[in-house]
Amino acid sequence: MKPATVVPDSDTIAADVVAFLEHRAFGADAFVRRIDTHAASIFLTTERAWKLKRPVRLGYLDFSTPARRRAALAAELRLNRRTAPDLYRALHAITREADGSLAIDGRGEAIDWLLEMQRFADNALLDDCARRGALDPALLTSLAARIQLFHAAAEPVSDGNGAGRLAAVIDGNGVALAGFPALFAPAAVAALVREQRDWLGACRERLDRRAARGRVRHCHGDLHLANIALIDGAPTPFDCLEFDDALATTDILYDLAFLLMDLWHRGLHGAANLLFNRYLDLSGDDEDGLVAMPLMLSVRATIRAHVSATRARHSGLEADAVLARDYFALAQRMLVAVPPRLVAVGGRSGTGKSMLAREIAGAIGAAPGARVLRSDVVRKRLAGVAPETALARGRYTAQSAADVYTALEGQARLLLSEGTSVIADAAFLLPEQRAAIARVAAVAAVPFAGLWLAASEAVRVWRVTGRSGDASDADATIVRRQSRQPVGPTPGWHRLSAGRDAVIVVRSARRALRSALRLPA
Repeated sequence: MKPATVVPDSDTIAADVVAFLEHRAFGADAFVRRIDTHAASIFLTTERAWKLKRPVRLGYLDFSTPARRRAALAAELRLNRRTAPDLYRALHAITREADGSLAIDGRGEAIDWLLEMQRFADNALLDDCARRGALDPALLTSLAARIQLFHAAAEPVSDGNGAGRLAAVIDGNGVALAGFPALFAPAAVAALVREQRDWLGACRERLDRRAARGRVRHCHGDLHLANIALIDGAPTPFDCLEFDDALATTDILYDLAFLLMDLWHRGLHGAANLLFNRYLDLSGDDEDGLVAMPLMLSVRATIRAHVSATRARHSGLEADAVLARDYFALAQRMLVAVPPRLVAVGGRSGTGKSMLAREIAGAIGAAPGARVLRSDVVRKRLAGVAPETALARGRYTAQSAADVYTALEGQARLLLSEGTSVIADAAFLLPEQRAAIARVAAVAAVPFAGLWLAASEAVRVWRVTGRSGDASDADATIVRRQSRQPVGPTPGWHRLSAGRDAVIVVRSARRALRSALRLPA
């Protein structure tokens, strides 16, 4: 990939168009605020956002002519209506009139093109939400559902070429990074590309199988926090990758990986893990791709490294150069092997197992943290229904419980064998269930820790009766029935008093796990 260049002879036209949009296009009294990126300028008025492609040519995009810019904006309008139909309004021509003046949709010759969008609030980006600490679990859960539904509806490409698509990105990234030798040492770039290619070789067959069964789709392509906005209370992806269908057509987990990497880079490990687990709980068909997740995260960080380097070249700001180096370092760290671990969280219904699992998962294993296998979700998957769909009481039998634990153990065994850490979230009321999950770790030769939560019946009843929209179907009757069921000793499991404040319970669990699993402080 070549560095960004302004196309020769385009400077005057671009400057003329920019001046028109800033000062005359929307009325003499209109307040216009301009935001520049490496490939576009956005002009904000009171109710609208107007997007102009810059006349630049990069190794991975070419906006060098009005025709190319029109095609890109038309694609942007069409593709972004998949996720944000109310945001993207129309494509307009910027015309040169007979008297030499410029107009929007005038009678003269079209010299450039402009995309009209509905403006949203300045603080609506999830990028802004992250800065003010407003990415709460409800928002992340909703976002995971939006992304999963979008991926499910996206056009599949079942050509069996999963690895080849990622290989092209790796090679392109290497060329792009090589254009910034002052920021990225050539030897380090060569080593990173080589290691990514080695990872790809190990994952090649898996990625190709995923492609063959339709897990490669025409995705968003640029799914990070600055390209998602809260519109009418709903997280809404927009500004997808529109200039290259081939780049946007990729494994859906690689599409998700951009957002996971963005969260992880900001230190929001818990948020990344929650999003990751909720997506997988809903998709039901993508855990086979987790073996490639470290590679996908590394490649996404590499992209941000050279994009930030391009921005630094144009802005001259040291902060942009520092960010580019930071992303490059993250790309390297994502490929460092982290041994998998297995944690079991057990206890009667209402003790807070799922809350605890969610709070600790981001700190266990490689990015984006441990896969949480919740028995309630496994049960719904076996029944062929969504996680929050209630099952009839007759579906809860001794045999169905045995089937759930067998499935959970098998799933944990497979993920551990491929390097993914696991948290098993289930009641584990029977000694044989606790022994079986510990055996999974022993056979996989990975460290194991069991956390046993205990709380009074009154606390547990209060908690389950206050639930709504949860995968668990437990109610007060179930809680009281479990109170009469003896659990027996739990040797080797760390017992935690779960009737206390959640912050205290989580702190105690983390302390126990640091000791049992030798986790970093």
